[in-house]
Amino acid sequence: MRFISIFTHEPVSGPPSPEMIARMEKLIAEGMKAGWLVATEGVQYGEKGTRVHKSRGRVTVTDGPFTETKEVIGGYALLEAPSKEAAIELCRNFLHVAGDGTCEVHELFQPPQ
Repeated sequence: MRFISIFTHEPVSGPPSPEMIARMEKLIAEGMKAGWLVATEGVQYGEKGTRVHKSRGRVTVTDGPFTETKEVIGGYALLEAPSKEAAIELCRNFLHVAGDGTCEVHELFQPPQ
């Protein structure tokens, strides 16, 4: 089964420390080698994103930072796991490395074969 995990955290004003980058690179390498990590990317200062919204036929585009934002997307991971519970456990392990934040876990749709 495949899952997407979306990591959110409070806005930060600078890049991660070299120590954090090293810990994350180690976790990513281990996950890729073990096969449970399919793909992952971090987001470049999530508060500087852009929102594209459609409502009642009208599309609006708003550039960040968004003053009301209490959390930003820090990154995502595509996970391969035998169950949702196993994917949740992978996210628990990730948070031990990443620190404070939230991982949303969603099973990806796979069409019948």
